[in-house]
Amino acid sequence: MKSRLIASVALGAAVLLGSTGCSLISPQATLIQYAPSDGVEVMGTGALKVRNVLIVANEAGTAGNLVAAIVNESNEPQTLDIDVDNGTVTDSIRVPANSTVSLGTSEDEPLLLEGIDAQPGSLLPIYFASGDQGSLAQVPVLDNTLDYLRDLAPTPTPSATR
Repeated sequence: MKSRLIASVALGAAVLLGSTGCSLISPQATLIQYAPSDGVEVMGTGALKVRNVLIVANEAGTAGNLVAAIVNESNEPQTLDIDVDNGTVTDSIRVPANSTVSLGTSEDEPLLLEGIDAQPGSLLPIYFASGDQGSLAQVPVLDNTLDYLRDLAPTPTPSATR
């Protein structure tokens, strides 16, 4: 009888350990940082944090609006340089101290990128830099088929009439 009790306890311990032991060495998924949106986060840009970066492109992929939230948590104004053309600064965005610039909202227009070659569904490499720190990000290129992106697509420039 005593041996049956010991066997039952051992079997119960083995089942308990076997069913929960895997989580003992697995990484906790809720601690893994990721961008829970269509855009990406850009790490390594100094005092500025660049969040939810994406491009809403036209059908041909020759122009697109860059949408992002740029957060400055420092007590000094900061400038973010955006380089799409490998060495030529496409644009610079000044972010006041302790504030956020949200490109693509009613307050801040998206940044129009013309002359790009980025079909919707692809990734466009863009270099973001602030101060002496910078980072290359693979920015997703989307189209305007989703309702919340419809107003963010670049509007075609009127062609000259002859």
